[in-house]
Amino acid sequence: MYSIRDIIKKSFLEGYSAADISIKTVIIALLITAVIGFYIFMLYRVMCRKTFYSKTFNISLVGVALITTAIIVTIQSSIVVSLGMVGALSIVRFRTAVKEPMDLMFLFWSISTGIMCGAGLAEFAIALALILTIVVVVLNLIPVAKAPLILIVNADKNDSEDAIIGAVKEYAPHYQVKSRNMTADSLDMTIEVRSKSGAELVKNVMKVEGVKGASLLAHDGEVTF
Repeated sequence: MYSIRDIIKKSFLEGYSAADISIKTVIIALLITAVIGFYIFMLYRVMCRKTFYSKTFNISLVGVALITTAIIVTIQSSIVVSLGMVGALSIVRFRTAVKEPMDLMFLFWSISTGIMCGAGLAEFAIALALILTIVVVVLNLIPVAKAPLILIVNADKNDSEDAIIGAVKEYAPHYQVKSRNMTADSLDMTIEVRSKSGAELVKNVMKVEGVKGASLLAHDGEVTF
């Protein structure tokens, strides 16, 4: 005589018995994931604009896709195994901060590829790769405003600001003084400028009486407007 609990338990386990997943199916899923992962690796290498390219992060994108595929295939094999896998993965903590939004997109792409291939939906992963590539490339080609330049001026007279600003206006109508550092007999200024004639701008500033040095710096940061 079975109790209600025994009936539910028996029905649950029989209803979710181990699926018949052959080693051939697993290998094909992993190979497809590896191919798409290599594609993600190459695209990230081309699209990455950071000063320091992280090859280890790029390699980890491929590894994450393969591991995710293996997990999804394992979860499909048995409900008991899937519950144990969820419990094991719940204790994992990732403490590496992802600072670049583009890195976060590639990381989610890699995980999604692993989920799709592991679930037997490789055609969706391929379609995602093609469409996402087109969207990213097209958006990347859209021109944005030119990033401003930073002009650093050092003068040995603290009353040279008006003359320096006058020299800057001749080649950079749009400017903004970011900082002023004055002492009894010197002046250091940092000015944000937008100019197409950087060399002429620096030469013109150097002609100002009392100016000892001028530096024009560019950066690879993103424009926020």
